[in-house]
Amino acid sequence: MVELVTVRCLSDNYAYLIHGGGQTALIDAPEAAPILAELSRRGWGLDVILLTHHHDDHIQAVPDIVAATGAEVWGNGADRHRLPPLDRALAPGEAAEVCGEALEVIDVPGHTVGHVAFHLPGAGMAFTADSLMAMGCGRIFEGTPAQMWDSLTRLAALPDETLICSGHDYARGNGAFALAVDPENTALRARLDATLAGQRAASPATLAKEKATNPFLRAGALARPGEDAGAAFARLRAEKDGFRG
Repeated sequence: MVELVTVRCLSDNYAYLIHGGGQTALIDAPEAAPILAELSRRGWGLDVILLTHHHDDHIQAVPDIVAATGAEVWGNGADRHRLPPLDRALAPGEAAEVCGEALEVIDVPGHTVGHVAFHLPGAGMAFTADSLMAMGCGRIFEGTPAQMWDSLTRLAALPDETLICSGHDYARGNGAFALAVDPENTALRARLDATLAGQRAASPATLAKEKATNPFLRAGALARPGEDAGAAFARLRAEKDGFRG
């Protein structure tokens, strides 16, 4: 069994600790203090830091956490020029192991061109950071809509029971946009109401729940006449960029 702990960092970031097989790993390092406090509270060391992409709010605490724990740093070798120094350079498609579990590295460009997700198939978890997010997806900074759509399609092919662990708490904004473009979606309305009432965290959530409530995964169902799913996704992502609801 792998234990999963969500650690809130900065104003709206999520980091994740996983513990099993005599090891502890951290996915992304936004802020040292809450992560080190959680490790101390549980009496855990830290063996590995897995980095999804190079943005500061996902890597800036790496030096302090490494200094405190001696953890190794793993990340996408193709992006190593803008990541902290890597002890292990991973490649998308590469098989690895962490916390006694098989680890799959999934290429998910779009938000950045070097973004990867980490999938633990045995534990039923996927750490998607700023690619697939709760009721949304990351803004496209470096890639193209086609790349992001391919990335989301790749993630949507994982088993429905997979827990999607995203990188931010953007539930209010993502949910408001989702309702604006998918107003008859009762599952979405119920999810957003429960999240905003504090009854349930937005992340992690099962992939099945994302498929039912995330407009970007529902692009095909929300397509206009003459649009295929990829074109509908590109339109929805552009609409979200300008959304002020």
